[in-house]
Amino acid sequence: MAGQQTIDPHEQAFIEGFVQKWRRERAFLCLADLRRRRKFTGRFAHHGRDILMPECLRSIVPSQQHAKDIYSILVSLGAPERCHVISENGSLDGKEMDLLLCLREVVGCGMGTVISCIPGRLGYFEGEVRERYILQR
Repeated sequence: MAGQQTIDPHEQAFIEGFVQKWRRERAFLCLADLRRRRKFTGRFAHHGRDILMPECLRSIVPSQQHAKDIYSILVSLGAPERCHVISENGSLDGKEMDLLLCLREVVGCGMGTVISCIPGRLGYFEGEVRERYILQR
């Protein structure tokens, strides 16, 4: 089928680990289809907290909501130096990146993004309205 692609293992684990069960099938379909992906990442940016499992969202103290501080938190939880990005920002979406560099690009940019550190176990979510959470299972 035109537009179909194989879903990245980080993205599959993200969906299985952090997306609410009743939304998973649609998330798989959207992320695996180039045409639907942009629509999904845009919707996710505005409604990410409605899509993610609330028990996996860990608040970040306002004074630590900066790239360097979030990096320190993630590394203390076992994050490696490289991460996978799912983002409304097309220049970052689907890329493997250095974690600190990625956080510097994402934090405060106003675009919805998920950074997958440990597939399905640890990551970071930033929504468009200053929603910043550690994703952890």
